Amino acid sequence: MQTENDGRNDFDFLVGNFIMRHRRLKERLKGCTEWEEFDGTAIGKKILNGLGHTDEVIINRSTGYNYGYTVRLFDVNSKEWSIYWSAGTSNVLDTPMIGGFKNGIGEFYSQEVYEGQHIFCRFTWSKITPNSAQWEQAFSVDGGKTWETNWMNTFERVE
Repeated sequence: MQTENDGRNDFDFLVGNFIMRHRRLKERLKGCTEWEEFDGTAIGKKILNGLGHTDEVIINRSTGYNYGYTVRLFDVNSKEWSIYWSAGTSNVLDTPMIGGFKNGIGEFYSQEVYEGQHIFCRFTWSKITPNSAQWEQAFSVDGGKTWETNWMNTFERVE
């Protein structure tokens, strides 16, 4: 049975159609300070009677269109979300990001390998309104002491 504010509705803000504005470091974990900017779209919906959420993303980079798919699943026991991403270039589910929301900010973490290096990865959801939100990705090579933010985007609702 659902209890009020147990977390299962935390991603309801992403249900619908969105324009995305991306800002991404051209190189990660190399001291790069040069960013590329591009746009995209996302269509999000609830699944599994509200215990999950998906979105299909189209990214329009200067190198061409890229496609992606996100599956977010809520664990009713731990009250945490698992976020799985699949880029259209690899067609595999990446290592899941695990976490949740506190005080309107969502933080999700994973341990993974990036270009042969073991890292921590963090997703942060913030600035959430009924019509917009911000997402950021950051990597850490020192166990979470310092973070390099390498990708940011905003979601703006369209009708």
